[in-house]
Amino acid sequence: MPDRTIADVHPKTVRAVTKIVAASKEASTAMGMATTAQKNAALEAIAAALEGNTDTIIAANAEDIETARKRGLDANLIDRLTLDEARVAGIAGAVREVAALADPVGDVVLGRVLPNGIQLTEQRVPMGVIGAIYEARPNVTVDIAALALKSGNAVVLRGGSAAKSSNTLLIELLQNAIETAGLPRAAVAGIDEHGRDGAKVLMHSRDYVDLLIPRGGAELISTVVHESIVPVIETGVGNVHMFVDASAGVRMATDLVVNSKTHRPSVCNSLETLLVHEKAAKRVLPKILARLGELGVTVHADADVSQYAPEGMRVRKVTRRDWAKEYLGMEIAIKAVRDVDEAIEHIRAYSSGHTEVIVTNELDHAETFVAAIDAAAVGVNVSTRFTDGGEFGLGAEVGISTQKLHARGPMGLEQLTTTKWIMRGSGQVRA
Repeated sequence: MPDRTIADVHPKTVRAVTKIVAASKEASTAMGMATTAQKNAALEAIAAALEGNTDTIIAANAEDIETARKRGLDANLIDRLTLDEARVAGIAGAVREVAALADPVGDVVLGRVLPNGIQLTEQRVPMGVIGAIYEARPNVTVDIAALALKSGNAVVLRGGSAAKSSNTLLIELLQNAIETAGLPRAAVAGIDEHGRDGAKVLMHSRDYVDLLIPRGGAELISTVVHESIVPVIETGVGNVHMFVDASAGVRMATDLVVNSKTHRPSVCNSLETLLVHEKAAKRVLPKILARLGELGVTVHADADVSQYAPEGMRVRKVTRRDWAKEYLGMEIAIKAVRDVDEAIEHIRAYSSGHTEVIVTNELDHAETFVAAIDAAAVGVNVSTRFTDGGEFGLGAEVGISTQKLHARGPMGLEQLTTTKWIMRGSGQVRA
């Protein structure tokens, strides 16, 4: 590890984090050889530990929430941070869903016999050590750990100061649980106590960490992508669009917009910009705007849209910055467009490559949209909220990749593996 890249980090922190990631590297060998039964036993132990310690987890989380409120954290961040009995039960359920999934390790991707008699197979194997840097999401601590363990990896977690009490407890519970299944405690490790300097050391631990996944806001992701010397999978900022075509029905369009925007506005697959065909505006916008207003959504739009707002509803004047903004809250930007081509042009200009949806009854428009839009997920007549590992049947997810190398879209078990080639022969030599 070249010292010059982390020269501003105290040597004590460098030594401490390096010791953690080195132990993770060693643990990854045992994880790569663990049986499916062992991994599933560890996951069941984790789920049971979460359920059995719900009150303790909520108490630790309450400390984080109190600190967050004193620091004046945004309400949406506090919502992401919050754990209650239902959310803890949901996290435990997600762990059991991962345990029930097929183990990808050992799957043969390709197999053939070469002309010289060598039996050649390409087989799925774990990545090794996965690092994750994320913000104010204690549920992510468990989700990532569960996926990493089932796919035979060790994981090093940096969950941010906002969730420090929650994550410290959760990691301890995870370590205790996997140890009961005969797996090394170091297969799950946390570095929150070392703060941002610890994260910097993690980003430069190329000798020990095989893959780094940032999950959070644009600033965090950009920092990791530009500073890390460990290979990074870029997970998505979600400037998500929906285009309501001229043929769209009022009820379906309204339901899809409302669900996409308000079901859980603080997450990356929530709707941020709505595009409406000008020929549908008079039919659909009065109902959509009325519903959004009733639910407390702030609308940013110009006169072409605001003329359809119900009496007394204030519409804020839209700016160019709004088209590029990930609100992560109860706000939305709305624009009227001439046709599907203008909708596609707008999305290409402002999309973050996460999720884009068309609402239409025209098959040719749907096919044009699907073919023309470059995003990790493209939908026809569905809520944007379905772009999710759980909804796609992947169990939990490490994140939603918006890049194109190795993995794209929700990242589940297979996306946390790589492959190796295995040659089996009987003494063949190359001529």
